[in-house]
Amino acid sequence: MSTTTTALLLGLLAGLLLLWLERSCRAAQETDWGGFWLNRLDGLNRLYCRQYQHLPPVTVPLPQSGAAIVVSNHISGLDPLLMIAASRRPLRFMIAREQYQRFGLRWLFRAVGCIPVDRSGNPEKAMRQAFKALREGQVVAMFPHGKIHLDSDPPRKIKAGAARLASITGAPVVPLRISGVRAQGRIFSPLILRGRAVIEILPLLESRDVESGVLNRRIQELLDGVMESSKAGQ
Repeated sequence: MSTTTTALLLGLLAGLLLLWLERSCRAAQETDWGGFWLNRLDGLNRLYCRQYQHLPPVTVPLPQSGAAIVVSNHISGLDPLLMIAASRRPLRFMIAREQYQRFGLRWLFRAVGCIPVDRSGNPEKAMRQAFKALREGQVVAMFPHGKIHLDSDPPRKIKAGAARLASITGAPVVPLRISGVRAQGRIFSPLILRGRAVIEILPLLESRDVESGVLNRRIQELLDGVMESSKAGQ
């Protein structure tokens, strides 16, 4: 077989593979991100989380329209991908500016509407952006612990940003707990290592007429599993 024929066959196989992958991603897509490639990435991420990370079928209970705030514990760099794979609306993540500026990823973070938080400079700027997004009826996703925090770590008080935004805007708070990820505590290893990821949907928190401090304590209890353990002890 000549070199030209071999190259043509390899090109044909590659084209068929890409066509199959595109169709699979299109079929798996559940969220409209407003662009062809972002929508295909949505499908690819869902395939990855379900097939490779064994994420069971679960849907974050978001309102069909209007503002909402999703909060979750934070155990690895895989967490945002799992949350996106379980949501049928785009999530605008608030992430640390140093993560937002990672080489090769900034274009993606910008394209999906991530809000960079300058923790050492002017964090209020990010809060204003999140407030604007909620006023426009979007969904903002946050990790209130502020950084990766495992259940085995010393207790860490969560940041009050989610509760503040909810109290001001009246947006419901949708709490989640993630588990089953391998190499917890790390950023990139969990993306490679195959786990059995689980997203637990916790009780919805209404924010209207609820004082910010009270709401923040409820969020802390849910994310830390305090309410579950206290119930078990009754």
